[in-house]
Amino acid sequence: MLFAPFLMIYLLIALAFLAILFLLIQIELISYAFRVLGLRPRAALFVLLVSLLGSYVNIPLYTVESGPRPLVATINYFGIVYAIPFEYAGPKTTVAVNIGGALVPLAVTAYALTRTPEAILPSVLGTAVVAFVTHQFARPIRGLGIALPVFVPPITAALAAIILAPRAHRRHIVHVIAYTSGVLGTLIGADLTNLHKVANLGAPVVSIGGAGTFDGIFLTGVTAVLLAAL
Repeated sequence: MLFAPFLMIYLLIALAFLAILFLLIQIELISYAFRVLGLRPRAALFVLLVSLLGSYVNIPLYTVESGPRPLVATINYFGIVYAIPFEYAGPKTTVAVNIGGALVPLAVTAYALTRTPEAILPSVLGTAVVAFVTHQFARPIRGLGIALPVFVPPITAALAAIILAPRAHRRHIVHVIAYTSGVLGTLIGADLTNLHKVANLGAPVVSIGGAGTFDGIFLTGVTAVLLAAL
């Protein structure tokens, strides 16, 4: 299932962001942050690019009964306008998983934890904290699915990582904890714990890690790591 999680203007903004990031990635701070996750600078940029392009690709999982369809074509939430994929409208709501907002971050998380096993336990605790906080801010939006303010996951994940990282190894694992907590905590707290609400939203497609939560997870991987480095 191919459809944009947001309007074209935001894709252009994101591409501009990546162009700037291509230059900034050479700066030692950003390069160091991604090396801690086990990614080389070019590999980090590649992951961000795949995440952005993958945000357009949703893999259907199952369908649920759907409520009445919304009459509007777009949804405005926290200043971002999301397009409703009416091309997939039908009598039921399709629950899917987003490649850029779920599968790619999960792959990076697994890779980082494999390289840094001592970060697993604090990452579990951090994930619980981020999941709780994001669940409080996540809102079911009619016609869209579950939406989340973009700034909540990275700030929460960075603070949790700084607090939970063992002092003896703080510089070594704080970035891994921040990234892992942000990604897993957002997916669990915003999406998975709210799946039971999607049947009444009248959305053609509800994508795990897509639409409203894609913004949070996409930025969590960068912002949480950089905030934790400060």
